[in-house]
Amino acid sequence: MTGVESAVGRRAGAGPVLLGVRHHGPGSARAVRAALEEVRPRVVLIEGPPEADALIPLAADEEMRPPVALLAHAVDEPGRSAFWPLAAFSPEWVALRWALDHDVPARFIDLPATHTLARESQEDEQAPEGERPLDAEKAGVDEDTGPGQAALRIDPLRVLAETAGYDDPERWWEDVVEHRGAAKGDALAPFTALEEAMGTLRESYGSGGHDRDPVREAYMRLQVRTAQREFDDAVAVVCGAWHVPALRRKTTVAADKALLKGLPKVKTDLTWVPWTHRRLSRSSGYGAGIDSPGWYGHLFSAPDRPVERWLTRVAGLLRAEDRIVSSADVIEAVRLAETLAVMRGRPLPGLSETTDAVRAVMCEGSDVPLELVWDRLVVGDVLGEVPPSAPAVPLQRDLTRLQRRLRLKPEALERELELDLRKDNDAARSRLLHRLRLLGIKWGEPTASRGSTGTFRETWRLRWEPELSVRIAEAGVWGTTVLSAATAKAETDAVTAQGLADVTALAEHCLLAELPGALPTVMRILADRAALDTDVGHLAQALPALVRSLRYGDVRGTDTGALAEVAAGLAERVFVGLPPACAALDADAADEMRRHVEAVHRAVGLLGDAPAAGHGRLRGRWQSVLRVLSGRDTVPGVIRGRAVRLLLDDGELAHDEAALLMGLVLSPGTPPADAAAWIEGFVGGGSGGGLLLVHDERLLGLVDAWLTGVPAEAFTDVLPLLRRTFSAYEPGVRRTLGELVRRGPGPGGGASAAGAGIPGFTADLDLERADAVLPVVRLLLGLDDVDENTNDELAGVTG
Repeated sequence: MTGVESAVGRRAGAGPVLLGVRHHGPGSARAVRAALEEVRPRVVLIEGPPEADALIPLAADEEMRPPVALLAHAVDEPGRSAFWPLAAFSPEWVALRWALDHDVPARFIDLPATHTLARESQEDEQAPEGERPLDAEKAGVDEDTGPGQAALRIDPLRVLAETAGYDDPERWWEDVVEHRGAAKGDALAPFTALEEAMGTLRESYGSGGHDRDPVREAYMRLQVRTAQREFDDAVAVVCGAWHVPALRRKTTVAADKALLKGLPKVKTDLTWVPWTHRRLSRSSGYGAGIDSPGWYGHLFSAPDRPVERWLTRVAGLLRAEDRIVSSADVIEAVRLAETLAVMRGRPLPGLSETTDAVRAVMCEGSDVPLELVWDRLVVGDVLGEVPPSAPAVPLQRDLTRLQRRLRLKPEALERELELDLRKDNDAARSRLLHRLRLLGIKWGEPTASRGSTGTFRETWRLRWEPELSVRIAEAGVWGTTVLSAATAKAETDAVTAQGLADVTALAEHCLLAELPGALPTVMRILADRAALDTDVGHLAQALPALVRSLRYGDVRGTDTGALAEVAAGLAERVFVGLPPACAALDADAADEMRRHVEAVHRAVGLLGDAPAAGHGRLRGRWQSVLRVLSGRDTVPGVIRGRAVRLLLDDGELAHDEAALLMGLVLSPGTPPADAAAWIEGFVGGGSGGGLLLVHDERLLGLVDAWLTGVPAEAFTDVLPLLRRTFSAYEPGVRRTLGELVRRGPGPGGGASAAGAGIPGFTADLDLERADAVLPVVRLLLGLDDVDENTNDELAGVTG
């Protein structure tokens, strides 16, 4: 008889070997490996969905790198899903790999996912609105969270820790499991002790609020019996320690089958997906979330001297961040951690001791670098990998192909990606990310660029989360490729869009994602909605998105002729409807309409520059509308003031004319509140009005004269408006304005219309002084036609 056969023989007839574990516990993982080496079973049964048995061989693939997860989702409703994550230090993963390495069959024995997902669906339908989870993720100490159940469930580790006098379950687990090896000569001793403890808890708490456990445990008992008959009782079971007393209990087959009778079903698909350490730290997934997956992974992988090795890693991280950490600091931190462990009565330094030592020695008492250590090492950004041979929906396979072709690898660590759309590969990356966003797969989020603000640049913040696998499965109903799925989704969204602004935003997305197949449908619906919508506010909201789309099309080489026609027609309707819509508005409506006027002004400026628009006359039409708004008494002051300011900024209104209009508005015949609103529109709202007042003392003089002449009884009414206007200025601008007002009018004339006598202003332009700065301006702009004569002039100016 061989050694393996003799070991099995010793266990034959003694019942299955039940190895109760803590999910994601490195101590449990080491103990499971030692127990399997000693027992040498002929089959290994593991808690998990039995539909995944066909996926077990993939765990031996060289390209499979944990953390990974089994993903089950309903075929007809991919968003209905559940995960079973496994890290390298998970006991289930260790058992799986041991079985594969020793050519021993491995099976999953938990309740099938077909029942789990069907029950999740029923519970969500019964849950109050707002309490339904997006994903039916397994959660809790062992698993299974149902709506309204969380408050009733017990945490076995917390109960045991409190019984032992600990206030922290993690610290108790480290002391009794992670820092203590198995008894020499008996690898099953830790499991025996844990089974006794869980047995006592089950006697006191029953299922402990885990309502599904009796059904799940009945199914597990049936699977264990089947394996015992098939493999002559040489069976090892790896499951949550909480289940061990129930699996040990003697029940009849009929009683177990009765519990399983009539369970709902739903058709499911399963596959392997990558997982992350950061995702393991959340309270969902296979078992309760663990606070320190990176630390646990270190404890499991460190062959010896774990504290020394850990603190060396911490020192390396801090040095990479330009902090001065010497070898002496590492030695001192090790000594401090060991001293703290002795003082606290712990067998070895744990995470709390090493963290305190790092804070005191390497971080000089600061928690700022310590947060970096916690984020990068204690939690970590490890992202697992799954082999290409793993089952996947066609959309996932197409996405994987595109990621490889574009060299855009998913990463758990958040990073910024700068794209230059003039480069073919970067443009293709941009299209992919925009198409995924349209499908609800938010791998990347657009963000403000720190470099150029031109339309040929994009900045994305990328971060791959495991839940995106579910979003991909959901999006698979739209098509088998990213392009076809995004096209179908865009067409459907256009048909079901609620408002005109939604359709224009969708048209913008279609251009960004380059979806020529969807644009005809989107443009037809856009034209229909624009023709029927009579609300000027809606039209004004829709126009900027259309104009941005024209600019994107110019950069990306997209034909936007139809879009330009719609934008021009929309602008004409805004021009006609805006003046009547601005009459007789209250303060809030007037402020909202002011924002619409600003948005339309920016859009018209861009539309006039867009080659595809072909409507240069729009600028002139818009200037006429602004003049109407600026002079109509029925228009609220905040809108009239902003119209004057926009005309002034565009050079369509002379300073003297602007000063005249301001003087009329600020005359004694105008109610103070209306005058204050005009001032807010003219120089408020973050429009740079403060600098205008600083550099044009004629306007400042008019404001100052009006303000000092406001009657005392009206001053308190206009004060809130004035405070809102001037408080938005930068501190330096407010200080300069105060100094100008305190100084009073310039010598010789004060705030005259022509500005005579005011420093920096004359009645006519001084061409000689203006020409003197041109060489400097040309140099700053990098113009190529700066000749030697200009350089000589520049030398004279700067000299």
